[in-house]
Amino acid sequence: MRWLTVGLLALIGILQYPLWLGKGGWLRVWEYDRQLQQQKEVTRALEIRNAGLDAEVRDLKQGYEAIEERARFELGMVRQDESFVQIPENFAAKPAK
Repeated sequence: MRWLTVGLLALIGILQYPLWLGKGGWLRVWEYDRQLQQQKEVTRALEIRNAGLDAEVRDLKQGYEAIEERARFELGMVRQDESFVQIPENFAAKPAK
C-alpha cells in the first residue's frame, strides 16, 4: 500500500511538472502577462506623445500662427513693423534708489 501511495504521488508530480514549469506552464504565462502589461504602459505613453506630435503637425500645416509663435519664441524673430526691447533680469529685480 505504501508503494502505491508513493507511485501515485510521483505520477501526480510528473503530471504537474508541465503545468507549472513546462513550455506553456503557468509560470511562463504569468511572466508573459507581466511583460504584456509593461509593454501596454509603454505603448500608452507613446500614443500620448504621438497624439501631441500629430496635433502640433496639424497646427503647423493649417495656420501661420503656430509658425509665427515658434519663430518668435525659439528663434527670437520679430516682424518688420515691430520694435524689440529686452530688459535684463538683474535690472528689473533691483529696487530703484
